[in-house]
Amino acid sequence: MNPQAKLVFTTSLLLGTTITISSNHWILAWTGLEINTLAILPLISKSHHPRAVEAATKYFLVQAAASALLLFSSMTNAWYTGQWDITQLTHPTSCLILTSAIAIKLGLVPFHFWFPEVLQGSPLTTGLLLSTAMKFPPITLLFMTSQSLNSTLLTTMAILSAALGGWMGLNQTQTRKILAFSSISHLGWMAIIITYSPKLALLNFYLYTLMTAAVFLTMDSMKVLKLSTLMTSWTKSPALSTTLLLTLLSLAGLPPLTGFLPKWLIIQELTKQEMPLMATAISLLSLLSLFFYLRLAYCWTITLPPHTTNHMKRWHTHKPVNTQIAILTTLSIMLLPISPIILTIM
Repeated sequence: MNPQAKLVFTTSLLLGTTITISSNHWILAWTGLEINTLAILPLISKSHHPRAVEAATKYFLVQAAASALLLFSSMTNAWYTGQWDITQLTHPTSCLILTSAIAIKLGLVPFHFWFPEVLQGSPLTTGLLLSTAMKFPPITLLFMTSQSLNSTLLTTMAILSAALGGWMGLNQTQTRKILAFSSISHLGWMAIIITYSPKLALLNFYLYTLMTAAVFLTMDSMKVLKLSTLMTSWTKSPALSTTLLLTLLSLAGLPPLTGFLPKWLIIQELTKQEMPLMATAISLLSLLSLFFYLRLAYCWTITLPPHTTNHMKRWHTHKPVNTQIAILTTLSIMLLPISPIILTIM
């Protein structure tokens, strides 16, 4: 892609996100979301492969439907209350439609079907944007309207997301699809807590972004797209493979790694809200995700392919260590000891 075009699209992404997260008016928020959608489409379809074009088309149709619902929700609220302010969403029907619209934008169950397909058709760097940056504006809208949302509906969606995200990721062989189902599962943890402790949901999102960025950039540096390629990539950079093992376990939420912090705090908050059953259910469902993270880690660091002669070995590269990956991986593994400082800031 032309560097100037890439610069325009990246700037538009930043602009759209900034407009949405800093707006108080529904029309401005909607405009920001539309700019974001239009800016990411060329980045998804830049390879001109039929799969990429299909992914871009699916993404456009789904996001257009979600944006129309969001606009309809805000207009309904304005019709009944005379308010266009985002924080003044009080009409029950508007709240219900808004929850559905944002669930479609994020890829929460039962509106998750588009997300794995779109991620599979996108390059890894665009996949990283779709999994992290593109979810930030809808999450901020949930944050701003959290006091008006239906907590029962969100809790149901969250439990289903954690269940299906873990269950459907079990038999995948494509790394991008595995990361898509991982994202759906993590969204479940954010959705269950957003009405009770919005700041905790944002903390979860920030740490998820950190860990996912480390995984995506590592895979991109090694050009790993499926598990069979993964099995031979340990020869390319053994140190990176070892740190990625820890990052994957951190994504799974194992102590004493960074990923344990949001899960621990969410379970604690759910127990305080007298929802021990939901806390137990979502904790047990996260074991499904743990299985496929362990599978990825096992393939990456412990196994040799069964027929080594059929695979082209990837020997050590002499490229310098990518500073971004080094910083992100370190943060993904070692933030738990400073959790009191993080909680003070939050």
